[in-house]
Amino acid sequence: MDHDHETGRVRGILCFACNAAPGQMRDRPDALRRAADYLEGIVWKPTLVAPGVYRLPS
Repeated sequence: MDHDHETGRVRGILCFACNAAPGQMRDRPDALRRAADYLEGIVWKPTLVAPGVYRLPS
């Protein structure tokens, strides 16, 4: 059972792995988004800043 760690309110029923992930990320949507970006490879792609100029991820 997935629940909000601050309020204790039940959010839904998830499998063990899916329930553990939000808790490991401290229920922070920004951390979950960064994890998804990492898995999709977005964080490793350079960003075009100007024509021919790229910023590499830090």
